[in-house]
Amino acid sequence: MNIVAVIPARMASTRLPRKILREIAGRPMLAWVYEATQRCTGLSDVIVATDSEEIFAVCEKNGWHVRMTSPEARSGTERVHEVSNQMAADVYVNVQGDEPLARQEHLDALVGLMQDTSIQVGTLKTPIPAGSEDILNPNAVKVVTDLKQRALYFSRATIPFDRDKTGAVRYFKHLGFYAYRKPALDQFVKWPESSLERSERLEQLRFLENGIGISVAETPYDTVGVDTEEDLQRVEKILRQRR
Repeated sequence: MNIVAVIPARMASTRLPRKILREIAGRPMLAWVYEATQRCTGLSDVIVATDSEEIFAVCEKNGWHVRMTSPEARSGTERVHEVSNQMAADVYVNVQGDEPLARQEHLDALVGLMQDTSIQVGTLKTPIPAGSEDILNPNAVKVVTDLKQRALYFSRATIPFDRDKTGAVRYFKHLGFYAYRKPALDQFVKWPESSLERSERLEQLRFLENGIGISVAETPYDTVGVDTEEDLQRVEKILRQRR
């Protein structure tokens, strides 16, 4: 199966300027993401998709495959779609450029999931430990799935709600890695922003609201998406401990 990973990378960031090229443990954030993705043997190629000449130059200097995409793209998914119009593949994997804790295991899980050709969109979840602050944290998106591991809903709210306060409810954090087949990507960019997507600010809800299911693979490996200086420092500490 021909599976291409795309890393959308833009320079603009309101909360952490130039974050994609900010150094973590002596290396640009993008380097950590690209090299982790590249270690997945199930991928045919890894492409950085950017509208930044500076990011493009950094990629070329490091020998990373890169393509320029439109500055009009409103999301990483739209950048992945642009790449899908330029190169054919069976599956396109979206690895966000601000996930420096990405691991080969994340990509392996997604590649394994998409071996089922009936799946149009796939993503990942990881268990949230009992008592973790992520249970109530709106920046840690929760996902609930059915018995066949298909997403029922994604939310910034704490779902499912433990009405009787049993403490037995299991919570799962959604990790922002996606895999799509071309028809699903083509549909996504044609649909307008959905009402649930607008309310939660979660673009994956556009698929669910329009009737395209999302299958979810489980991984034990959590990540920390970098949006603030505090996130950057937290990730640097983790990566230095891994060495």
